[in-house]
Amino acid sequence: MKDDIAAIWLTLKLAATVTIILLFISTPIAWWLARSRSWLRGPVSALVTLPLILPPTVLGFYLLIAMGPSGPIGQFTQQLGIGLLPFTFWGLVIASVFYSLPFVVQPIQNAIVSMGDAPLEAAATLRASPWDTFCNVVLPQAKPGFFTAAILGFAHTIGEFGVILMIGGNIPEETRVVSVQIYDHVEALNYGHAHALSAIMIAFAFSVLLALNILNNKKANARVNIGI
Repeated sequence: MKDDIAAIWLTLKLAATVTIILLFISTPIAWWLARSRSWLRGPVSALVTLPLILPPTVLGFYLLIAMGPSGPIGQFTQQLGIGLLPFTFWGLVIASVFYSLPFVVQPIQNAIVSMGDAPLEAAATLRASPWDTFCNVVLPQAKPGFFTAAILGFAHTIGEFGVILMIGGNIPEETRVVSVQIYDHVEALNYGHAHALSAIMIAFAFSVLLALNILNNKKANARVNIGI
């Protein structure tokens, strides 16, 4: 029971950390993808969405190499005096950021695209600064996209297994998250604890989908009310 609680706490901590980082990273990426007309838009978009179809073990393997002693990330962290990131909490954070990136970028990008050019042109006419435009025009109108991105990023991080196991292994209170804890219970034929944790994951997944449906329905109703 103690190990299960520790795994749940670590999973929530990981998901919250990754979600916050992803919102900061994904917003400029989503803005550029939504507004740019550069030929690089296609390749960058494909690169961002690659984790959607790439097997988690493949991504985990190359991240493990990159963060290892001979990899570019590993050499950089060693020069900083941080040490190596594999089999640490922050190694999991970096791996999860890569793996959950498209689940945060795409909703924000879609929200910015659906906003159209008119609000931005009006802000430019009023000589609003880029920061004022983002805070007072983009954020309010794209708010549902940001909420969806945060929910999906958080939920997807909680459900990760392959990347987590490749990068973090199975270290209690350090890298053993809920998905790995369930795997351990099944391997030990401890089906009672596996059922309990799995039920929690199912309830969480259902709650996420319900929240997304409610959010999308509110957005659709708001569009109907203003005649869009």
